[in-house]
Amino acid sequence: MKSIIRKIAALAAPSLAALMLFAAVASAHVTVAPAQSATGAWETYTLKVPSEKESATVRIDLRIPEGAEFKQYEPSPGWDVTIEGNKVSWIATGEGILAGQFQRFYFTAKNPDSAGDIAWNAYQHYADGSLVQWSGEEGSATPHSVTEIVQSTAGDSGHSHGAAAADDHGSMDMGGQGSMTMDEHNKIVEGMDNSSTSPLIYIAIGISLVAFLLAAISLLRGRKD
Repeated sequence: MKSIIRKIAALAAPSLAALMLFAAVASAHVTVAPAQSATGAWETYTLKVPSEKESATVRIDLRIPEGAEFKQYEPSPGWDVTIEGNKVSWIATGEGILAGQFQRFYFTAKNPDSAGDIAWNAYQHYADGSLVQWSGEEGSATPHSVTEIVQSTAGDSGHSHGAAAADDHGSMDMGGQGSMTMDEHNKIVEGMDNSSTSPLIYIAIGISLVAFLLAAISLLRGRKD
């Protein structure tokens, strides 16, 4: 019995390792949060950029969706910002985002006046000259982030619903509903990023489980024979 368990474990190990690698790659997207905001609001968005290669990320270009208006950005040490029409670029003046690291960039945009989804196309440049275009549909290998713009209510002020701009004391104004620190805000944003995992992960999990079960059944049948 112990030998059978060892053989099953040996068969399962490569599949599980491949699954973990696939899940890590599939979930490490360039994202824009929050995933939902209100029509006409001045929203403070968070652009999260992970570096997925051995080469450093040295530039990120973000296209502002049609109907939205770029307003302001928060300076980030080690990065210059250029604005050309609907394209906002963060350009590294130092090493950039190294392998195994990620960085967040904050900016404010005015949402469209009409409800609907807006897509954030991003273009990630690496120091080795390669480019990753985060402009595909959901479920693709390189999907863009999508923010759902919902109709604002009569009581909305039209300013920064979910991730409002930080005040001079490092807290977030929540429109009369209290305040939160930047650390608390970042934890919420992190949760939003993690909730947008690609459906491909679940497909890979299902395939790996089926392969493992088939291998185990085959091994057990061979044992009986």
